[in-house]
Amino acid sequence: NQVLEMFDHAYSNYMEHAYPADELMPLTCRGRVRGQEPSRGDVDDALGKFSLTLIDTLDTLVVLNKTKEFEEAVKKVIKDVNLDNDIVVSVFETNIRVLGGLLGGHSVAIMLKEKGEYMQWYNGELLHMAKELGYKLLPAFNTTSGLPYPRVNLKFGVRHPEARTGTETDTCTACAGTLILEFAALSRFTGTSIFEEHARKALDFIWEKRQRSSNLVGVTINIHTGDWVRKDSGVGAGIDSYYEYLLKAYVLLGDDSFLERFNTHYDAIMRYISQPPLLLDVHIHKPMLNARTWMDSLLAFFPGLQVLKGDIRPAIETHEMLYQVIKKHNFLPEAFTTDFRVHWAQHPLRPEFAESTYFLYKATGDPYYLEVGKTLIENLNKYARVPCGFAAMKDVRTGSHEDRMDSFFLAEMFKYLYLLFADKEDMIFDIEDYIFTTEAHLLPLWLSTTNQTISKKNTTTEYTELDDSNFDWTCPNTQILFPNDPMFAQSIREPLKNVVDKSCPRGISRAEDSLGSGPKPPLRARDFMASNPEHLEILKKMGVSLIHLKDGRVQLVQHAVQAASSLDAEDGLRFMQEMIELSSQQQKEQQLPPRAVQIVSHPFFGRVVLTAGPAQFGMDLSKHKAGTRGFVATIKPYNGCSEITNPEAVKEKIALMQRGQCMFAEKARNIQKAGAIGGIVIDDNEGSSSDTAPLFQMAGDGKNTDDITIPMLFLFNKEGNIILDAIREYEAVEVLLSDKAKDRDLEMENTDQKLSENDSHKQNSEEATSASQDVGVVSEEPEEGESSDVTDPDPLSPAHTDRDSVSISNQDSHVPGTDEATAPEPACTQGDNQPQEQKTETDSNSKVNWDNKVQPMESILADWNEDIEAFEMMEKDEL
Repeated sequence: NQVLEMFDHAYSNYMEHAYPADELMPLTCRGRVRGQEPSRGDVDDALGKFSLTLIDTLDTLVVLNKTKEFEEAVKKVIKDVNLDNDIVVSVFETNIRVLGGLLGGHSVAIMLKEKGEYMQWYNGELLHMAKELGYKLLPAFNTTSGLPYPRVNLKFGVRHPEARTGTETDTCTACAGTLILEFAALSRFTGTSIFEEHARKALDFIWEKRQRSSNLVGVTINIHTGDWVRKDSGVGAGIDSYYEYLLKAYVLLGDDSFLERFNTHYDAIMRYISQPPLLLDVHIHKPMLNARTWMDSLLAFFPGLQVLKGDIRPAIETHEMLYQVIKKHNFLPEAFTTDFRVHWAQHPLRPEFAESTYFLYKATGDPYYLEVGKTLIENLNKYARVPCGFAAMKDVRTGSHEDRMDSFFLAEMFKYLYLLFADKEDMIFDIEDYIFTTEAHLLPLWLSTTNQTISKKNTTTEYTELDDSNFDWTCPNTQILFPNDPMFAQSIREPLKNVVDKSCPRGISRAEDSLGSGPKPPLRARDFMASNPEHLEILKKMGVSLIHLKDGRVQLVQHAVQAASSLDAEDGLRFMQEMIELSSQQQKEQQLPPRAVQIVSHPFFGRVVLTAGPAQFGMDLSKHKAGTRGFVATIKPYNGCSEITNPEAVKEKIALMQRGQCMFAEKARNIQKAGAIGGIVIDDNEGSSSDTAPLFQMAGDGKNTDDITIPMLFLFNKEGNIILDAIREYEAVEVLLSDKAKDRDLEMENTDQKLSENDSHKQNSEEATSASQDVGVVSEEPEEGESSDVTDPDPLSPAHTDRDSVSISNQDSHVPGTDEATAPEPACTQGDNQPQEQKTETDSNSKVNWDNKVQPMESILADWNEDIEAFEMMEKDEL
């Protein structure tokens, strides 16, 4: 009764103060007419001067048993609504609200007519209007891909001189993928197949463009090329109803291909996006990497979809988390962070949470969800109700209002709230005979056997049977789901009841169970840090052991019998599966070609090219053909895991550092902060070489690495020592970091030789005029036996203290595992100081100095021939 009274308050005020306008403005008690009010941007694309709120509310009137009001409303729509307006509208919004509203109204109208009491005069007028509107939307599909333009002019279509639309290139996945229910219903009702054909073609195209390794789709797609414009993926805004319509299309149409696609996507969602109780967006190409740290309120529909799927446990968890947010802020903010702070404070009276509450109550029969519904009703009346209707919240923190009452408030909110509390005898028809569209419009299930003009051909390619062992197939019926455990839902909710007031439970390990704090989520592979002693202890508890390999990686092996309990053994198995997936996923996604480190300074002149491993972050050298050129400098500390203490030596240079002890991305950030223009990480595994080891790629740290803008390359130990030896021999060594070796510059070589000769003559003349000062320098350095910064043993042999700790390879590698960090031998010996001593004797015997340098150069070049040939072969193979 309370829901009915609230509906009457909203509906009567719309009819009194706003009709025939599209929406009610409840604060000023007038209708919102497009063009007469300040533009609100894309939000106004839902308005088409077609009495939007009335059409959107038609079948709600019947659900609430207001059949007389429904009959009057249908007559008004038939008489007053004009669909031939010169106005640009959203294809998506017009489809779900207006076309869906007309079809829902037609569905319940023919149902009432069959019952014999109401609508006896009705002759399909709403269906005729729906068909007219369907034809007006069809020009939007005039693209090579079959994806519709996001907007269409109701009178002039698309790309007509007077249409004022048709120049868009992008649309959201939900915008193109939320058409099949309405368009197929229109085809089935009318026998005209063209509508269903276009909707299917759009769905087929999105399916084919999914990211094949992750089976996820992005938020925004180019309607002409099919390229993903926004490559983040979630279950909220921009994608939400695409997933919903795949499952519901199977329910309504009985086409198995839609269920197969949904199951494929759902498996990916639960693998990557679901982090119970959170649902976090990820990158489609890097699904183990979160794309943002906040969630939008539209994902509140997902627990309801999970109920329809039959996956009850995560539905209960996510719903409970959302309810805790609502109890804190009275409403669900448009967006909130992972620690449950308000990100976007608006709340336009969205119905998605009420929808999921209804479905969960239907699935569990748990009266707890009736209490949740009462909370929603109380908050609406207390905070959103105004004299002329219900006003959207401008800021849930302050309680301020916005002069807005969207049509979906009447179409969905009151429908779900009424159904939540209604008994079977309160309904004049069986709601189970219908399926809800995303706008909660009713389409009869008998459409699946009517006018099947589309052959049920399975267009799902490369579909493989999924392992559904991670969630049970169930049916949303309390007698089947929970015959012996009426407290099932409560046992799932209990650990989450204080989730908002505390912190996200993902940060608490299950090891704390013994403290009596209740069950905690298990350790996830994506969260694992080998430097965290607590994580290592959890591994041990799960029966997972680490075996060190000679190349610095480790094997993870689980022995279930060694786990502390059967529950821990199960968690260990899940952890291992996730780790395998994490490893294979990253390998599939990021098979980058090798890069080149080319020594270009005197006397090398580009003859020495070293094979380098790429990084999955920082500057993409394949897109910067010129590469990055600069002199190299070793950093302090040499591992680069803390703030660089010699930034003056690193600024505007390419930093050399040693692998190990921290993430590659952390090293990159530290040298970038010190002013380096690039970085080379040298392997700390003695004797490793690109000749014998597979290409090594440096992965990120599991976080967003867009802040790293400099190029980073990896050299194995043998190749790295070539550069270190060159530094000891020649002081200043200049290198080029590039995607492949550049042709040797003979002109540069000749110019450099001339400059060297000129510098030598100039130096001799200067030394002749200041001999006494130079002699002082020469006599001082040999006495003390010190070397310059270039041959300083500290940066070249950082491990003067023993280091037997273990660092994890997924800190340094794209393969989860660990590095066994061994202390290198001291890099500077007495012989290392020889080049410096030779330099101080230049003025007394320059010829001897040159001869001394030629000999080791020939020896070094002999050792490098193999590397040069190997890299040339790789270039030939276009690696």
